[in-house]
Amino acid sequence: QDGSEDIEDVSLFDADDDVSRRSKKSKIRHPVASFFHLFFRVSAIVVYLLCELLTSSFIACMVSIILLLSCDFWAVKNVTGRLMVGLRWWNQVDDDGRSHWVFEARKVSAQGGKTSSEAESRIFWLGLITCPMIWVIFAFSALFSFKVKWLAVVVMGVVLQGANLYGYIRCKVGSRKNLTSMATSYLGKQFLRQVSAQ
Repeated sequence: QDGSEDIEDVSLFDADDDVSRRSKKSKIRHPVASFFHLFFRVSAIVVYLLCELLTSSFIACMVSIILLLSCDFWAVKNVTGRLMVGLRWWNQVDDDGRSHWVFEARKVSAQGGKTSSEAESRIFWLGLITCPMIWVIFAFSALFSFKVKWLAVVVMGVVLQGANLYGYIRCKVGSRKNLTSMATSYLGKQFLRQVSAQ
């Protein structure tokens, strides 16, 4: 394991312990968090698509999109990930000045029950995976249509939403070795299926 990265499996907050004791159903337990998980990221995409129709000011569009992306980054990283799926990640600097990335996952309760509802989990992961893919499509579109001024905005969308996606995948899967071995195992299984089907 890399010395600059720490993987911890700890309880996020004491208040989460009594939440984990309650029975979990497939309903949305945090409707406000679920709303804002999708609101900022979808709003940034909508503003990007419609801003040239609504105004001719590139600066106003750029600032609006970057503000929405920044609000989304903060909300997903600090609030919705913890509430909706029990995951959290951040960077801390120790006394020696070394930077450590910490990836947390809420501990499973003693009864073995889930700590988040299936509906919230689906909303979280769907929004987390789909929106960065849309920004990647926008990046290729801006690049091939020679809209260089929009490329900086689109790259911000890819970077901010991609960072959250990467952080939460690391929280869910674990260390980089596990992520690499999981991808290798998946590709190996797909290859074997293709070979055996022929």
